[in-house]
Amino acid sequence: MPTTHPLLLPALFSLCLAFPARAQHAPALIAQGDSLLALKDAVQAMEKYNAAVVLAPSADAFAARARASFALGKYDKSLQDVQTALGMDSLHVPANSQRALHALRMNDHHGAIRYANRALGSGDQGMGHKQALVARGEARAALGLNSQAIEDLTAALVNSGREDAEALKTLARLHDAGNNPAASLAVLELLCQLEPADLGNWSNKGFELNRLERYEEALQALDTALKLDKDEPVVLSNKAYALLKLGRDQEAFAAVNHCLKADKLNPYALRTRAQLYLRKGERDKACNDLALAKAMGGAPEVDELVKQYCAGRSSGQ
Repeated sequence: MPTTHPLLLPALFSLCLAFPARAQHAPALIAQGDSLLALKDAVQAMEKYNAAVVLAPSADAFAARARASFALGKYDKSLQDVQTALGMDSLHVPANSQRALHALRMNDHHGAIRYANRALGSGDQGMGHKQALVARGEARAALGLNSQAIEDLTAALVNSGREDAEALKTLARLHDAGNNPAASLAVLELLCQLEPADLGNWSNKGFELNRLERYEEALQALDTALKLDKDEPVVLSNKAYALLKLGRDQEAFAAVNHCLKADKLNPYALRTRAQLYLRKGERDKACNDLALAKAMGGAPEVDELVKQYCAGRSSGQ
């Protein structure tokens, strides 16, 4: 009867013990990769995740590698790893939250909500939880479910300190659309700190400050935006409005005409210039601008100004 060589038994025993020992290193590699990914170093994170997959091909490891692939724009590879992870554990939180991001990217908003709900239903408060809230919030915003989207994004971003500029911009826009300029401003303050070189953040901050009638502060924000682009029409229009409200009419005329040189049909700028013309007693010019602003639509106060100053007049009269 054949027997195992006596020297082979210790070797086999040592090899069996080595596999669990090696597998124990996989969570550490995933944690290292997560730290690198948080620092926007997806390439180095991928190396850690690849090593984790080799050591212990688990749902955690495949879901982690999927995150790095997604960050690198390798969406097919990311989705493949997500599906592998979900095949191992259909309720895996990071995999479901990553699958929600894939659905969101493909404009499958109902699918994004479905996968996010699966991730959120576990009660796990880790990384996958916050990512699922962001995905569900963005999907709900796209579907017009604004109050629910605000709830999700606020929980994921503002209350957790998570830095996700695009989702913060969505949250600021939702607050603005909901006629809550103070809440929108609070989010934009975060964005200006997070992305100080983004002109749109400063422009939007100035706009919300105008809505709150904080015109001096609005000018500061708008001047910061103009340092990034001195000819940006929207910023110039908002600055002209703040100057108008502060009674600095000559400066307001300069800013609004600068805006309209680049964007002749800007209804906000046309409204502001009309108000400046009215102060000068040039009603015909004001009514011409108001008629064009009314035709373009979107600017507040225009209808009231037309009724008050231009009733019975025709454009160019």
